[in-house]
Amino acid sequence: MQGVLNGFAVIAVVIAVGYVIGRRGYLGDGGREVLTKLAFHVATPALLFTMLAKADLSLILSPSLLVTALSTVAVASVFVTVGVVRRWGVGRTTIGALCSSYVNSGNLGIPIAVYVLGDASLVAPVLLFQQIVVTPVALTILDLAEASSGPRLTWAQRLFTPFRNPIAIGSLSGVLVSATGWTVPSPVFDPLELIANMSVPAILIAFGISLCGSSWPGGRGADRVPVLLSTSLKAIGQPLAAWALASFVFGLHGARLLDVVVTSALPAAQNLFTYASRYRVGERLARESILLSTMVSVPVLVVVAALLG
Repeated sequence: MQGVLNGFAVIAVVIAVGYVIGRRGYLGDGGREVLTKLAFHVATPALLFTMLAKADLSLILSPSLLVTALSTVAVASVFVTVGVVRRWGVGRTTIGALCSSYVNSGNLGIPIAVYVLGDASLVAPVLLFQQIVVTPVALTILDLAEASSGPRLTWAQRLFTPFRNPIAIGSLSGVLVSATGWTVPSPVFDPLELIANMSVPAILIAFGISLCGSSWPGGRGADRVPVLLSTSLKAIGQPLAAWALASFVFGLHGARLLDVVVTSALPAAQNLFTYASRYRVGERLARESILLSTMVSVPVLVVVAALLG
């Protein structure tokens, strides 16, 4: 219980600071956009590189990761199917699918793993899967969707789209360093770590600024159904899918079952709003889905910890 509340309290305070900054206009009209660009193009790539460069890639082959991967694909597929039927568009459907399945494994997952599960490394498989697989694939789709409205791309341009995206470049470069076992020299690595430290605060403050003048999440409007669907899938569908897969397919029980269900019950990550803002698609969907799933996940995590802990 304490770990859940502590993790959410830290995030809430920083978002509240962003909200006050937005209300007071301290950063001007373009403050949120500047913070978003800083996070997307500079700080987050540095964060992913420094994190993955030191990661243990053997964690990718764990049963916990398979549960995470399958539950992610399952709930994202549900949203994509509905999005195709309802004709929500490629970009909007991609953002909604991410909000349905992409958990806040970093700035929220780590403290909750420490306080609830007793080991911060337990979120590592989820973090690696999301940064190595989910993020490059999703951002490539968004890049291609954005490019489709402009000049027609060649097959070579489509093939190399992931390698032009700063988030994907940061992730893949970190994986390459980890896989080769190369140690980045301190004069290079230390400045990158300093820049990386800006990522989470910038994302949370930009998110807080975006809440100024916003309506209650899930209220009336064109995004009401996508928001409620993505929140339901994220807060309830994904942990249920993870529990079913872990219990009946992989035979996990006890602490290992608790680990995968808790990580799957984490809310949608705030950096999804950064992606939506960067591509100017589904921004309200991302903002409201993140906020609502974060609110709903508190009682869900408490129930999961009580039932399986």
